[in-house]
Amino acid sequence: MSLFSGFAKAFHAKPKPQVIKKPIHIVQKPQPAPQPAVSPAATQAVLAEAQTRAREIILEAKDEALKIREQAQDTTRRLRFEAEEKSRDLIQQETTIKQRLQLSEEKLTDAQTKSQQARQALEDAETARQKQVEKLEQAAKLTRDQAKEELLRQLDKDLAETMAKKIQAAEEEAQEEAAEKAKEILVDAMKHGATDYVSEYTVSAVKLPDEEVKGRIIGKEGRNIRAFERATGVDIDLDETPGEVRLSSFDSVRREIARLALSRLVADGRIQPSRIEEYVDKARHEVERIMFEEGKKLAHAVGVYNLPKELLEMLGRFKFRFSYGQNMIAHTLEETKIGIALAHEVGANADVVRLGCLLHDIGKVITDEEGSHVELGVKLLQKFRMPQPVIDCVAQHHEDTPFTSKESTLVYISDAISGARPGARYEDYDEYVKRLTKLEEVARSFEGVKEAFAIQAGREVRVIIDPQKVNDAQTIKLAHFLKTKIQKELTYPGTVKVNVIREVRATEVAT
Repeated sequence: MSLFSGFAKAFHAKPKPQVIKKPIHIVQKPQPAPQPAVSPAATQAVLAEAQTRAREIILEAKDEALKIREQAQDTTRRLRFEAEEKSRDLIQQETTIKQRLQLSEEKLTDAQTKSQQARQALEDAETARQKQVEKLEQAAKLTRDQAKEELLRQLDKDLAETMAKKIQAAEEEAQEEAAEKAKEILVDAMKHGATDYVSEYTVSAVKLPDEEVKGRIIGKEGRNIRAFERATGVDIDLDETPGEVRLSSFDSVRREIARLALSRLVADGRIQPSRIEEYVDKARHEVERIMFEEGKKLAHAVGVYNLPKELLEMLGRFKFRFSYGQNMIAHTLEETKIGIALAHEVGANADVVRLGCLLHDIGKVITDEEGSHVELGVKLLQKFRMPQPVIDCVAQHHEDTPFTSKESTLVYISDAISGARPGARYEDYDEYVKRLTKLEEVARSFEGVKEAFAIQAGREVRVIIDPQKVNDAQTIKLAHFLKTKIQKELTYPGTVKVNVIREVRATEVAT
């Protein structure tokens, strides 16, 4: 704070009023405090300081004005220099343009002169040609049209020979390239379609914790093993390998149901006919769930989504179905990959080929209707209103009907590649499965038969009859008639044992 400001503040400060109370309650106005006196020396110092500050401000303003003037002069000089440079550039460009225009006019004049000379040369050449033609006509005794026709005929002859040679060479080259390209496409398609292959057989094994469990599996007088075989339709072999039980059946679905049920019965320890049926039912539901998941997994693996649930369940049956020893899921996955690769190579509709390959063998898992797997598959796809091009692929993949599209041809080729490649199929099991299926169908054709199972690799057929419809005497007669019908209608190696079972069971629950 400067001396002058402190002096001013002290000069203008006012004291607070004071109130004096008197007994007579008369309030007097406060007297102002005496103002302090300001000395002449302090006033003179403040004025000197103010004058000094004013001179400094004036000097600073002059310096600032000088700087601004110098900057303005520099800017003016720079702008003037730039304007002069642009003016020189414009003059130079104008001169260049004038020179180019003059050169263009000279070239145009020269071109006109040359064009006129060329026209004159053409006229001279035409005149000379006319004279030459007249001389040739006189020498050859041919008119112009006749000479032209003769020349063209000779030219056509020469060209025909040359073209024939080139066409033949091109065809040979195209055939060689087509053969090589076809091999490349097929090899590339098979490379993309290569899948892991695992052989599965008609026997499953269940590990046992000890040999005593085999006794519980057999049960008293063999009632447990009979109940298990009757409920599952598989044959149990307890003597083949120590520490395990082998389940034998041509039907992989039944064998898997039996394997799951027996594994859980062994783990539970309480093996008896009522629990056997309970566990078999649970295993059957579990296998159905597994087949649905496998069908969905197969469809998604090849890029097909939103198929009806029924079709996914049918595709899941491929997990337990084999064609000449080749697992149907592995075959379908491999074939579909090959078909898609081929479709991309030849420009066909990959989506139609994808669905055609995926569904081409779906008729093989339809067991409750008569007909070939092609006919059954077509009927099933028509039921679900699948696109007609896809149905055509299924109908034509064994050449039962002529091919109607590139896509159906590719499905046929992909199926042949997957089935015929080395290692894909190791034995003709298809006819074996058909024979066992036919054996069961013959047994079920008799009235009163509740269920029939072909076991022991087709050497025995086990028939379960309804005790309410067939009595003991009729049971013996049914076994005889079934034996006779098998001998007449079926072809089989060795012998077939007919085992007809009639059992009456009463069950009550005490509470």
